[in-house]
Amino acid sequence: MAHFDAMPRLRSLIPAILGFLAGAGIAFVDTRPTWDDAGVTAAAVFLVAATVGAARPRLFWIGGLAVGLPVLAWNVLLHGNYGSAIAVVIALVGAGVGAALRFTPLRSSN
Repeated sequence: MAHFDAMPRLRSLIPAILGFLAGAGIAFVDTRPTWDDAGVTAAAVFLVAATVGAARPRLFWIGGLAVGLPVLAWNVLLHGNYGSAIAVVIALVGAGVGAALRFTPLRSSN
């Protein structure tokens, strides 16, 4: 019987879990009645997702969904706002950019 060690698999999901928590925080602020700044929300989603994507480039799409889906879910559940689905797209693009930047080799000027 092969020994199965779950810690490496769980460790690889830590950035996505942190991204989910950050996405839930962004969603909380975004659904407040006094919040009316979609640009700041979009920038926060993009930057958090890019960070998560850079942390785990091979799983960037999971990180993007982890950041974007809470924003969509909270808006749909509280306000019936399906227009916030764009947050998922922004998060996936941000995670992809973060992953691409992580894989891009830095060129020296020598």
